[in-house]
Amino acid sequence: MKDIATLARQFLHTKPEDLTERERRVLERFVERRRISRNVSKMLDKDMSFGDRLADKVAAFGGSWTFIIIFFVVLVIWIGGNTLLAAGKIGAIDPYPFIFLNLILSMVAAIQAPVIMMSQNRQATKDRAAAGYDYEVNLKAELEILQLHEKLDEMRQNQLTALLEQQAAQLAILEKLVQTKTDGAPEVG
Repeated sequence: MKDIATLARQFLHTKPEDLTERERRVLERFVERRRISRNVSKMLDKDMSFGDRLADKVAAFGGSWTFIIIFFVVLVIWIGGNTLLAAGKIGAIDPYPFIFLNLILSMVAAIQAPVIMMSQNRQATKDRAAAGYDYEVNLKAELEILQLHEKLDEMRQNQLTALLEQQAAQLAILEKLVQTKTDGAPEVG
């Protein structure tokens, strides 16, 4: 097996000192014949704090149909109940124009938006990490394919050399046969 410097020059067309850390890691694993793929989500999920997990769950629930339906039902009950209470002269908790409801909705939006943004930032980090690992896997696969091409080319060259040697030997035998036939045969004339 070749060393990292040779592989860098041969396959990546670069000097070993110009390799990125990721490329060096791929070449090391390639030389050592070690696996390079791994589950990025599991790796990153292990390092998540309680706040990160909570933010992901809040973002997942806040972006679901369950949340939308529950939120819609609560709004209808709030508006309908306060409208009925105000019409019945009992005294609504939050009469039209529903200022308290607007305050609650603003607070929910103020809390929910940053939580969703935290979750999206973490997802973007996961996506970048996954793209990096995809690059490593693709680079290693490309190196493996290039190495297979080299081996196939070498095998083909060896076969062609052997075939040419056989052909030369057969031609030599054929020439001897022709020579003995012409030396021992009477001339026709």
